[in-house]
This record gives sequence, structure tokens and C-alpha cells, in this order.
Amino acid sequence: MSWTGGHGDLRDLLPVVLGWLDAGRRCAVATVVATFDSAPREVGAAMAVAADGAVAGSVSGGCVEAAVYERALAVLDTGRPVLERYAVSDEDAFAAGLTCGGTIEVLVEPADAALLHRLDAAVRAQEPVAGVGVLGGAEPAGTRLLVGAESTYGSLPMTDERAAALLAEVRTMLAAGESGILPLTSRLTVLVQSYVPPARMLVFGATDFAAAVSSAGAFLGYRVTVCDARPVFATAERVPDAAEVVVDWPHRYLARECATGRVDGRTVVCVLTHDPRFDVPLLEVALRCPAAYVGLLGSRRTAEDRLGHLRERGLTDAELRRLSAPIGLDLGSRTPAETAISVAAEIVACRRGGSGRRLTHTDGPIHDRPASEDAVPPA
Repeated sequence: MSWTGGHGDLRDLLPVVLGWLDAGRRCAVATVVATFDSAPREVGAAMAVAADGAVAGSVSGGCVEAAVYERALAVLDTGRPVLERYAVSDEDAFAAGLTCGGTIEVLVEPADAALLHRLDAAVRAQEPVAGVGVLGGAEPAGTRLLVGAESTYGSLPMTDERAAALLAEVRTMLAAGESGILPLTSRLTVLVQSYVPPARMLVFGATDFAAAVSSAGAFLGYRVTVCDARPVFATAERVPDAAEVVVDWPHRYLARECATGRVDGRTVVCVLTHDPRFDVPLLEVALRCPAAYVGLLGSRRTAEDRLGHLRERGLTDAELRRLSAPIGLDLGSRTPAETAISVAAEIVACRRGGSGRRLTHTDGPIHDRPASEDAVPPA
């Protein structure tokens, strides 16, 4: 299951990079293609370097940016992509390394204006698309191909039969929103980087808490929809960071979205209406849909009241265990902004498999912990 909300990848750099290219400024793009151990950034994290020295993005959170910067300038001089590995710093204090631990592999290549404009068009149209880049084998490294659900742009050096098999595999990964390395043959290894539309956050109840949660959701990269049955409250002015404001009965709107396939395993649902007339029928739909997370605002007494009504409506214990109620992590939150941080933290904990505890009271790796049933809260 892919939870991804925010990007942190090439999509975020497209406005800057295309602005450089359209102005005649050459640039290179560095992309993290593999990580090991406690690496600071995920596969797909990207950084762009212009020939005149301008920089955008990040591949390591600061650890090896200077080394990648120099490599990017060298790539612009030679015109040849390179694949570099950066690991923990050695005893040489001036060696480029990941001081926080882990290992990353970075593909650095000259920016291809035509390919990036194609990618930008797909992203703007919210069309899923995958970039396919050569990493190893007899072929030079570099991104060569964009694959959509029904279209392709570019090519790779292979027979028609192998190309058809590759496209089928890439489209399977794209449908699942997955990225990864494919060792096709001893002579060819490729990276598939899927770019899918943002995950959705559905916020019910156009309250001051909804405005704060919407801001937090948008910051995390979700496409936020706020729904409320009361037109006087459901306005863009009240929730300015929402991409969409809907006036409708919450349960009716959610049922329609589920029926049309617009709620999936990346969607998060935040029920902030705080009114049983809205909460109960809405939660009945939400807990039976494929959403990744369902949270309910309110006290413990409110949570018990809603659970009782839901049991009366026939929801099973397994369905009820999907509900995070009261919503959020225990941060001592009181204000809408503090509550929004609590909710956002819980969503990230579920998505990443975090415990919700203070890091200073934990041990083991900080990154790369897969989500599991033991994550807090159960979801």
C-alpha cells in the first residue's frame, strides 16, 4: 500500500528547472535512486543545479549536497550522466559522506527539456506517469523514457518483445504508485519512478479545526477536500488551504466518492463535525471504505458514544478498530493549530510505522521503519 502524501521529488522542482531551461540556462538533475540503512532522504528525492551555480531541492538533507553540487557541474561539462554512491564519512574530515549514517546512490544527469516538459504536462493534468532511467549495464546511465497508462515517450535499447514486457511491468508498478529498481538483464538495470496524483485528505466539518487540519494536510502534500452540509460554513474563505470545498451531507458525499473509486488506500479521512447526526452515518461509510486512516475529533466520551451507535448499526470489531478516536497523538494540544499538528503527526506515524514516542526515548533507526500493525494508532 502506498501512502505517499508529499512528494519531495522531481515534481517539486519542475517549475524551477523548466524556468531555467526555458531561459536558456543549462542544468543537471540529481536523483536518489537507492538508499541503505538510515539514509536521510527517500528514493526519488531530487536536487537541480544550474550551470551558473543556482541550486534547488535536496538529496540528503545537507550531508553531501556540496559533493553532489560539484558532480552536477562536472556532468554539465561532460554531458555524460553518472551514478555516484555516498556512504558514512570516513576518518578524513573533508571527505563527502552522510554524517547521519546510511548510504545513498545518486543519478546525476543533464536535464532533458523535452522529457521534463512532457512530465510537467502529465503532472499538471494529474495523469499517472513513470520515468524509466538506465542505472547499470552496458548502456550509459540516464532517464530515457516516460510511461503513462496508455502512452510512452522516448525509448530504451531493447527488442520489441523485451520492450513490451518492460512496459507491462512499469504500468503494473505505476498502477500501484510504486517505484523501484528492475534488473532486466545482465546488461541493463533500470529505475522506475512513479509519479501519481497527490493522495487525498477528506475533512468533514468546516470548523476552525478543519481550517488548521487542512493547512497541515496541504503542507504534507495531500489534496484536501472539506465537506460540510451547511453552506454558510462551507466556504473557501473559511478553509483557504483546501483545494476543494463541497456543500453536501458528509455521508452522502463520501459514499459517492467511494462508489466512483476516488477513495483509495492512500486517502485519509478526518471527521471533525462533532455532531452525531453527521458523525455516525459518515463513520459507517468511512470505516467500510478502503481509506488508509479514519480519525474522529472529540472527547473519549464522544468516541464511546459514536462507537456504541456504530455497533448498533452492525459494524464489526475489525471495522471499529480502524477508527482513531480521539483523533491525533497525545501532544497536550488545545488550540486548532496544535490539534492540527497532533492529527498530522498521527497520520505520519501510521503511514511510516512510527511509535509516536519522543525520539530521545527510543533507540534503533530513525528512518526506514515500514508501517505495521503495531504502529500507533491502529489503522
